[in-house]
Amino acid sequence: MAAGGFCKLPNGRVVVALNLPSPSAADPDAAVRVLVHAQNRARALTRLRNLGLRAVYLRGNAAPPTPDEITAVLHHPDGLIWRTTPDNAVPATVPELWRPIRALLRGAAA
Repeated sequence: MAAGGFCKLPNGRVVVALNLPSPSAADPDAAVRVLVHAQNRARALTRLRNLGLRAVYLRGNAAPPTPDEITAVLHHPDGLIWRTTPDNAVPATVPELWRPIRALLRGAAA
């Protein structure tokens, strides 16, 4: 099951964050962090399911989005972004940038 969480914004909308296994065939052990901005949690998960990520569920609020993640998804026109989950054992000198979901799905189709 994927770890994840959500944060309710003052305007009533939510930002949902999920850690999912990478759909990329190149590195099946890698994980990705997906952020979705939507009206409510159900619609956020529906947006992911409509993109082909069928087995996506949110159980609990163990890994809610950070303030930086919320800012990133709110400033993206699609409101749906991802990046690889950082490995805490290896310190990153340059943090990875957020990418649109199309880049993830395009890589999985190849």
